[in-house]
Amino acid sequence: MSQRTVSAFNLTTLEGEPLPLSRHDGKVILLVNTASRCGFTHQFAGLQELYERFAEQGLLVIGVPSNDFNQELGKAEDIRKVCSGSYGVSFPMTAKASVKGTDATPLYRWLRDELGSENAPRWNFHKYLIGRDGRPHKAYPSHVRPTAGEVVAEIERLLAQPGA
Repeated sequence: MSQRTVSAFNLTTLEGEPLPLSRHDGKVILLVNTASRCGFTHQFAGLQELYERFAEQGLLVIGVPSNDFNQELGKAEDIRKVCSGSYGVSFPMTAKASVKGTDATPLYRWLRDELGSENAPRWNFHKYLIGRDGRPHKAYPSHVRPTAGEVVAEIERLLAQPGA
């Protein structure tokens, strides 16, 4: 494992604004690659539920739209309509990005290197849980719901730890 933390990375919001992750030092982050036309798209509702339940305690959910699995819409406005309009998403959504292989963004390459290639996204709605220390702690595959007991328990455990 490297000494690097999630704070070293910058993303861009769906609206085109910078999203430096250093701005969120000390938070627990649930990072999820999303898609608007996928069998798991309904997981947006669970992600929003987690965000509303734990945001005040320090949880940040970040959605990363990706077309790596050919199920994301083309325009930011169309993605926003699905997220906000259909699911009431209020957590940050990034600009569309690649999350797998050699084209993956630096953040996703780092997560793959830190947790091992067996924990890299194999489909949409793959989840990475990053602790208050800025280090990746766990990865959950697409079929694990964001509100599954194991995910909620790990979020609660990380939130109980002191900040960075």
